[in-house]
Amino acid sequence: MVGTPMVSHVLPSLAIVRELVDRGHRVTYANTDHAAELIATTGAEFVRYTSTLPVVDNNWPQDPVAASSLFLDDAIEVLPQLRAAYDDDPADLYLYDIGAYAARALAEAQGRDLVQLSPTFVGWEGAQEEFGAAFAALPGGDVYRARFADWLAGCGARTTDVDEFSGHPRRALAMIPRAMQPHADRVDSDAVTFVGPCFGDRAEQGGWDRPAGAEKVLLVSLGSAFTRQPEFYRRCLAAFGGLPGWHVVLQIGKYLDPAELGEIPANIEVRSWIPQLAILEQADAFVTHAGMGGSSEGLFTGVPMIAVPQGAEQFMNADRLVELGVARRLDTADATADALRTALTELTTDPRVAERAARLRADARSEGGARRAADLIEERLG
Repeated sequence: MVGTPMVSHVLPSLAIVRELVDRGHRVTYANTDHAAELIATTGAEFVRYTSTLPVVDNNWPQDPVAASSLFLDDAIEVLPQLRAAYDDDPADLYLYDIGAYAARALAEAQGRDLVQLSPTFVGWEGAQEEFGAAFAALPGGDVYRARFADWLAGCGARTTDVDEFSGHPRRALAMIPRAMQPHADRVDSDAVTFVGPCFGDRAEQGGWDRPAGAEKVLLVSLGSAFTRQPEFYRRCLAAFGGLPGWHVVLQIGKYLDPAELGEIPANIEVRSWIPQLAILEQADAFVTHAGMGGSSEGLFTGVPMIAVPQGAEQFMNADRLVELGVARRLDTADATADALRTALTELTTDPRVAERAARLRADARSEGGARRAADLIEERLG
């Protein structure tokens, strides 16, 4: 497995890797020290590389060309390191994260098979026409594509078309609920299989106990990359503090001091980090940034969501959750205390929301998860 060091991309792969290890396969996992502790729980052999991605300070650009360039720059930096690790000991099959371009280049140069593990939605028929032209028209878009083409021409990859290489995996396992996939009916089913969320039991993250007397539980989390939001958290304190019957878990991330939030109401538990899935299994509502990981966990646990998107694909995810009938979208500027409280009340008192959430929960759990993914990987090995 060749991953990228973002936590939201590492977590979805862990249960699959652990399942393969448990079945007796020799599995290595190439990533940075930033992800080493998470990977250690799988039993896979850790292969270290260094990355140029800004995972330590989370200083990700909003401009899509700049963000895409980060992953190209990283591939250029990482590929020689992967060659040093794997040229004399090539894998029978390479698994790779959707952002790990160097892994596909390595596998193609070695003539080895590969399977993409996608923690987000995958491409569909017509997607390139819908988004490619708009991307190319952005400032720097043509320069980015030219750099990518030059790298492909010289890195040993057999696929030299930029769109084909970056957007069309030979074989992919999508680790998301199929319900979250845009235009799912236009996805190439010969290349892509939706195995659904691959969570495992996540026992290594620890548990969480619902406080005695808590009639309902609300989780507020903006994930791991968009947590520097003290003003938003203060609005949550104003919206949910003292709300009768509600216990609130507010995750603020490791970059913010709880003292910046002021006085914390008695019914609100402020944490830097949480075992999110363990809490959602007991929660009644979820305020999320609508990252694919959080969106998938919300559907998997059947919890209604208030989506407050912060960047990247989160705006599309938020709209999709609304279309599915299990969420309200509030952009950050509109997420006032009154709006948050109103959305929570509407979501948790509407029987139609509860019905849809329960149906989507059942659908997500029926897709097979890590065991089905491992079965499909073993078929590929065979």
